[in-house]
Amino acid sequence: MLEFGRRLRHTWWRTSVPDEVDREVAFHLEMRTRDLVAQGMTPEAARIEALARLGDLNHFKATLTRLGQERDRMRSRHEWLDELRQDIGYAWRSLVKQPAFTLIAVTTLGLGIGATTAIFSVIYSVVLRPLAIEDPDRVMLIADGNDLWGGAGSVSVGNYAEYKRDSRAFSVMGALFWTGVNLSTDGIPERVVAARADRDFFAVMGRAPSLGRVFSADEDQPGAAPVVLISDKLWRRRFGADRAIVGRTISLNGGNAPVIGVMPPDFGWGAEELWTPAAFSAKQLAEHDGHFLTVYGRLKAATTPKTALGELDITARRIAATYPNENRGLYGSMQPMFTQLVGSAPARLWIVFGAVAAVLLIGCVNVANLLLARGATRERELAVRAALGAGRRRIIRQLVTENLVLALAAGGLGVALAAAALPLLIAAAPPGIPRLGETRIGWPVLAFALVVSLVSTVIFGLLPAIRTANPSLVDALREGTRGSSTGGREWVRRGLVAAEVALALVLLVGAGLLIRTALYLGRIDPGFDATGVMTGQVSLPAASYGDWDRVTASFERLTQDLRAQPGVKFAALASQVPLGPGGNSNGLVPEGRPLGMESAINAQMRLVTPGYLAAMKIPLRGRDFSVVDRRTTSLVVIVSARLAAVAWPGQDPIGKRLVCCEGTPSAPVWKEVVGVAGDVRWNGLDQPAKPEFYLPLSQAPPDAWNWIQRTMTVAVRGDRASALRPAIVAAVRQLDPSIPVHGLATMDERVAGSLAEGRFNTMLLTGLGAIGLLLAAIGIYGVIGFFVARRSREIGIRMALGASRGEVRRLVLRQGLGPVAIGVVGGVAAGLVVTRILTTQLKGVTPYDPLTFAAVSCFLLVVAVVAIIGPARRATLVDPTAAMRQD
Repeated sequence: MLEFGRRLRHTWWRTSVPDEVDREVAFHLEMRTRDLVAQGMTPEAARIEALARLGDLNHFKATLTRLGQERDRMRSRHEWLDELRQDIGYAWRSLVKQPAFTLIAVTTLGLGIGATTAIFSVIYSVVLRPLAIEDPDRVMLIADGNDLWGGAGSVSVGNYAEYKRDSRAFSVMGALFWTGVNLSTDGIPERVVAARADRDFFAVMGRAPSLGRVFSADEDQPGAAPVVLISDKLWRRRFGADRAIVGRTISLNGGNAPVIGVMPPDFGWGAEELWTPAAFSAKQLAEHDGHFLTVYGRLKAATTPKTALGELDITARRIAATYPNENRGLYGSMQPMFTQLVGSAPARLWIVFGAVAAVLLIGCVNVANLLLARGATRERELAVRAALGAGRRRIIRQLVTENLVLALAAGGLGVALAAAALPLLIAAAPPGIPRLGETRIGWPVLAFALVVSLVSTVIFGLLPAIRTANPSLVDALREGTRGSSTGGREWVRRGLVAAEVALALVLLVGAGLLIRTALYLGRIDPGFDATGVMTGQVSLPAASYGDWDRVTASFERLTQDLRAQPGVKFAALASQVPLGPGGNSNGLVPEGRPLGMESAINAQMRLVTPGYLAAMKIPLRGRDFSVVDRRTTSLVVIVSARLAAVAWPGQDPIGKRLVCCEGTPSAPVWKEVVGVAGDVRWNGLDQPAKPEFYLPLSQAPPDAWNWIQRTMTVAVRGDRASALRPAIVAAVRQLDPSIPVHGLATMDERVAGSLAEGRFNTMLLTGLGAIGLLLAAIGIYGVIGFFVARRSREIGIRMALGASRGEVRRLVLRQGLGPVAIGVVGGVAAGLVVTRILTTQLKGVTPYDPLTFAAVSCFLLVVAVVAIIGPARRATLVDPTAAMRQD
């Protein structure tokens, strides 16, 4: 009553500030007028004099009104903060007094907030955090577009020179391409990824080194002395973060190069660990074939992307007209650098974020049900508070404050769980997600966790607070501490159960579809036998292996040495093994077609030694390559079944001829098909086989070693793949101790790696679905348990009147399965819409697969029945006599 009276006086009986000012001014004028009259002035003159002494009356009133309003605001603020402090203290004491409820609610919410925060931290690092370059939105990726090649791709050096020369929309344009180098320090060789960049590349990025400088114009010229920029990662890993590294000479590919700078730790978005000058020669700048450059341009301040693209397209079409053999069908292509960098990662990450958000919603629904049940037991307490004068808004504010304290505690737990889970998430994530390793729990992530906690308060707490704060005073006081369960609240609780069942079903359907995809991929024949095969790459430095004959002879010797190693059954070399790095494509023209680009079939080229197909157990019809296949004999080729079907549909390709990789239209170099190999899924089990062809290593085109950077992959088969690692290392050391073996991996590991993304998504979605299912089961159990506890008197009366235990169990089952069935129907409808976003990740199954939807629905119903069995059994144990004696 005291609080009610104070609030009533404060709200209704308090004089408004303008009225208070008017009264104060009137009183002041009256007193001053009386003083003047007492001094001998007439009343009229005294009042005029009093007003004159007061000054500008309107200004005076406005000033007093402003001061009064500030006083009231300050008073209200202090009162509000004082009440908030009281509410927080009361909320904390209330939660501490109910440790079981608090533990369940905080843990449930903490799991959801933690999972959501962890995924958001990845999304922020990969998608939302700006690139660490100057004005990144102005940096564009420039590409050679050509539908004959399958869309936009890398740029040739000659085309890059043309784009750069004609450019008016870009302030600067730079390029780079990736390669591998043999780095040797203290006699320890290592293969590292390097980027060959021109000087303007760093101008486009707008970043200076943290130590030293970038290339000068003279250093980016053919014949200039070599220099190198290194990444912060390499600086720390190989040179111990020695600040004296600038000026130190290191060994690259057998030659020496001084380090001129160290780039910042946040520069570089690929695997490259050092940069060397591209130093394009005049001959390279005139070559319009060989598309391997990545080109970036910085838009001028007043230029729009649309204008720049139009300019590029004009130049590209001029190039196509001038150099039709190399660039027929060329058109300009451009996209923001950020879009190119992140690729499809944002779409995949947002799908995962949606899944964890669904788990958070399920957790919120569960906590809302707990709060509704808790609120039903507090009706008498709240009714007494209302009877003593607490208004409904005041009670709602108290309940919301309790929920806020609960959510903030859960948010703190969630941040701790996210910090613990993040390293595991990064380690389990598939390769190829840019900037993933830079993920941290920073201020933006903490702000997100706080917002999620506050939003969760609204989601799980507002409805229970409103419903709990509106008890029937008479009924609540009459029923004492026993409380009541109104039909309205029961329907709310059942609706919440239906919602979490629907959310859990959507998650489980998504997981089921991905599991079926994994089973489908597991049955696919990759075209080779991965069992017992170890692979590794060997790169010969151009400085000491520049001669074509020496490169060929060295790789042939390595093959012989490998075959002589203990435990080796088959050994061969290839420019690329299935699912491995590397690879080159070439256009080839079958005999009988015009020798032009319009007749070319784009196919993947593999340089191999004799016995490679046998080592990989790739089926072969016809003959394999042999030691007699040399440049001095007839040039031969083996084609894949896919290429044979495209080049000679319905014909036997053996004995046919084709042109590829060397020669000109006026002087073609023909190769005879001597065999047809089985199709291989080179890019992954989920990718179709593409046309490909094999050339013998001893007949490699003269330019091929530059195409593949003198790098070949060893393929060795034995009884146990992992035991063959020392054999590969030993054979390479026999060839040249200064050459490192890199990329060692078994073929089983490569196959597993190709499925890493799908496996990760399946694992994550299955885990989230399992958590959602568990929370849904807990929610069902809690609602039915509450139903049994609140209606024990009714159940006792039913049993006293003759109801059997079976009838009571069926009653409880009906009460429980009703909202579950509604949730299943709603979940199926939602799943038919939501699962469409998984279309690109599904193989061998559609997003609307009826078997998956039916299996998940039945499974959910079974879980629901199991969750209801306990409360149903407890309902049959009610003592009718004791129940009927309840008040």
